[in-house]
Amino acid sequence: MTAGRTPARPTSAPEPDPTADQATKDAMSNATTVSPAHSASTASTLITNIASLVTNDPSLGDKSPLGLVQDAAVVIEGDRVVWTGDQSKAPATDNRVDAGGRAVLPGFVDSHSHLVFAGDRTQEFNARMSGRPYSAGGIRTTVAATRAASDAELEANLTRYLREALHQGTTTFETKSGYGLTAEDEARALRVAAAHTDEVTYLGAHIVAPEFAEDPAGYVALVTGEMLDACAPYARWIDVFCEKGAFDGDQARAILTAGKERGLHPRIHANQLSYGPGVQLAVELDAASADHCTHLTDADVDALANSRTVATLLPGAEFSTRAEWPDARRLLDAGATVALSTDCNPGSSFTSSVPFCVALAVRDMGMTPDEAVWSATAGGAAALRRTDIGRITPGAYADLTLLDAPSHVHLAYRPGVPLVTGVWRRGERVL
Repeated sequence: MTAGRTPARPTSAPEPDPTADQATKDAMSNATTVSPAHSASTASTLITNIASLVTNDPSLGDKSPLGLVQDAAVVIEGDRVVWTGDQSKAPATDNRVDAGGRAVLPGFVDSHSHLVFAGDRTQEFNARMSGRPYSAGGIRTTVAATRAASDAELEANLTRYLREALHQGTTTFETKSGYGLTAEDEARALRVAAAHTDEVTYLGAHIVAPEFAEDPAGYVALVTGEMLDACAPYARWIDVFCEKGAFDGDQARAILTAGKERGLHPRIHANQLSYGPGVQLAVELDAASADHCTHLTDADVDALANSRTVATLLPGAEFSTRAEWPDARRLLDAGATVALSTDCNPGSSFTSSVPFCVALAVRDMGMTPDEAVWSATAGGAAALRRTDIGRITPGAYADLTLLDAPSHVHLAYRPGVPLVTGVWRRGERVL
């Protein structure tokens, strides 16, 4: 996950046509990409003796959204999956790996994190667990520490949490700026992040910078002007915290619109702490995702269900703040696309574990184990508008997670247990 810089805007992840109807969008989200051409110099590897394989291709296996294949095998060639199916029908390969009757699923796609930061907020967490409610103001503590840190310190912190995430099965991650809040500090955060992922998000609009406390309009001008100019070359996405204590609907619209004009696609922190305009704005601007979605009206749910904006739920935040849980069941029953992510950050959700979030979603948000696993893999890919990750089908990147368990259900059945025993990323076994 840390092997050199990759392009800021991947060409392998085409976005669906925004004019497509829902049936077309559904078909695109489940489509199998074209298998890469065979190369005689590229070694092939067969992973066999898989008890249960999650493909996220409903045309396979049990025909469920997970496309579960029992007694399965997968063939990897180079950085791609080239064959998936019944192990008895597997083709000959150069190499062979015995999964030992364990489960294999796509690598987790963590589509919302805040990993470029310095400092620690243990005291804040301890106080909050003793009765003080969470508010957006705690971000300022991390801003001060991040501004004071060197680039090397920020990168060391980032790579530490990436190693944690990799060992828990995460093979794709998005991460944001947002703890610098000056043009220079936001740009350097994005430079650090862009050395490790394609999915980089400019979040200068996390909160109003402390020095602009009495001039929020001036800060919005900075975020949409000089700061955007400095940050746009390093980012694929633009985000804003649309919330009381951060940015209102008009400010958020101005910020996201400015980003779109510079080629950055919107994401939005929406409706986390209270009811507000965030979800409606996300749908209006065709944001890839509306994240948190804790306080939703019926109109908000309907808007998400009738758009291609993904509702990204972040149960680590509710766990760490003792807040109300998002109602995943309500969104799913309405037909909205749901993703699960960690929201890993030092203040309100200091976990890098997608399996932990899967267990929380099943226990406290009304999701089934199948729905939670889909949302943490294919759902995360949809939140990044990617079709080359989050599934195990020919043409997709060979990002796989091997569990020390016979089924993906064990992720929720055995919460807190380190079940990930193998990880392949882009065809290379990294764990």
